[in-house]
Amino acid sequence: MQFSSRRRKIISNTQNELYGHCLQFYSQPPTENISLAEFEIFAVERLKLLKTVENLGVSYVKTSEQYEKKLFGELTNLNFPYKTEADDRKDQNGQSEVEKRRKDHISHFILRLAYCQTEDLRRWFIQQEMDLFRFRFSDLPARYKTEFLHRNNLQYDTLSVEEKRNLADKLISSSYGVSGATLVEQDYYKVPFQDALDLVRSRKVFLKGGYAYIPHQDIISIVLNDFRTRLSKALALTARSLPAVQSDERLQPLLNHLSHAYVGQDYSIQKNIGKISLEQIDPLSAKSFPLCMRQLHRALRESHHLRHGGRMQYGLFLKGIGLTLEQALQFWRSEFVKGKVDADKFDKQYSYNVRHMFGKEGKRTDYTPYSCMKVILSNAPSQGDFHGCPFRHSDPELLKQKLQSYKLSPSGISQILDLVKGMHYQLACQKYFELTHGLEDAGFSLNHPNQYFIESQKLLGGGGGGGAGGKEVKREPQTPQRAPNPAAKTPGNPLPAPATPALSKEVAAEMEDLDSLFQDE
Repeated sequence: MQFSSRRRKIISNTQNELYGHCLQFYSQPPTENISLAEFEIFAVERLKLLKTVENLGVSYVKTSEQYEKKLFGELTNLNFPYKTEADDRKDQNGQSEVEKRRKDHISHFILRLAYCQTEDLRRWFIQQEMDLFRFRFSDLPARYKTEFLHRNNLQYDTLSVEEKRNLADKLISSSYGVSGATLVEQDYYKVPFQDALDLVRSRKVFLKGGYAYIPHQDIISIVLNDFRTRLSKALALTARSLPAVQSDERLQPLLNHLSHAYVGQDYSIQKNIGKISLEQIDPLSAKSFPLCMRQLHRALRESHHLRHGGRMQYGLFLKGIGLTLEQALQFWRSEFVKGKVDADKFDKQYSYNVRHMFGKEGKRTDYTPYSCMKVILSNAPSQGDFHGCPFRHSDPELLKQKLQSYKLSPSGISQILDLVKGMHYQLACQKYFELTHGLEDAGFSLNHPNQYFIESQKLLGGGGGGGAGGKEVKREPQTPQRAPNPAAKTPGNPLPAPATPALSKEVAAEMEDLDSLFQDE
């Protein structure tokens, strides 16, 4: 009993130390035990948050009122911390602010494990975490910003009132929004100029004797540089220790899945099964297919063959938009026999593959159409392949020529290429959707090729099936899907062997080695 009491006290003290402030640098990793279900729920909800940060960062100015309002709403919806004071009172979702801070801390470290594996993943993770940190730090009252600096040993020298008066003219002329009346009340920090290169470059600070004199509202630039440096180093160290973590057979599939996880609607559920006819595929490909599927369809029609990567990506997409197994067999057979594959060879070799995709062979798994993240991050195309994401895997000049052939405006093409250059591939595809459908704002965040098709059909009056109408349809508000509350944690208990986490069925399907069925060329 004495040991248990002492353990609870230690845990409580650790939480007070970690979660005494609503914001942190994530310098100290969590040491408590959590269940697999909680592990996965925390990871998925932070991933949803970071994807929202990415989408909002391109759609809005990052300091604008609309950006901040939408991001604050997402923090609230997903139960991440947003209050400056911590207490044990429960909100309408049954969680206290301390519990939200704990979730913020643990979920950050889980995604570190998933996103430390490649340079592209690390770059994406750092950028979204920095944007999230910038928003949260900028929203803090002045005394909480100062407290955060002190808690993290960023105790820059503060100018005295006399120093500010002596440098008044210089400080006022170099600082936006500071006047003689507000100078005395405004805190200024004396920082080595090499720690404030962004501000020096943009000529927003006064320099003297190798130091930059930074007003309180601009200290975020210094803190962000420090945050980026710490996180970059931490990801490199995490990557080195990853083999030890991946040796745990319970965590390895979850971490691999999270790096290209899709957290939206499950398009393996075919509500429109049988509503697409084979004759409609050609016209639908021109007006309602995302560019990746349009490219695959065109390549299939021209060469009468697709290699295994293309067949998997395109075949599952067609399944998701409503093709039946019989239609799929007829579609692939009719196309392949126009090339170098005779009907007998197709029936013996390829028809099994098609039936397998529909869960009629092998382990009878209902395979899920590929999400954008899976298309972008896995199985990059090689010479002779047509699968993958055109915005990620195409040469920019070839992509430009392709967009021009589809009659997109020069300004629209320029916007898409700018997004591609910034590695915002899904947002580039969303801009392609807007340009080809005559929209200013699509009104949704694009995460899945089948989502692209359904949204296109809504606009064209097809209802996700095979219609070709041109009427505008009323868009139903999309309610974000919330993960269930995790079971209460039990400190001291190890990770339970395999509980059934929220995405376990999807993970199992994604990890299925379907590739082995398509290795022939």
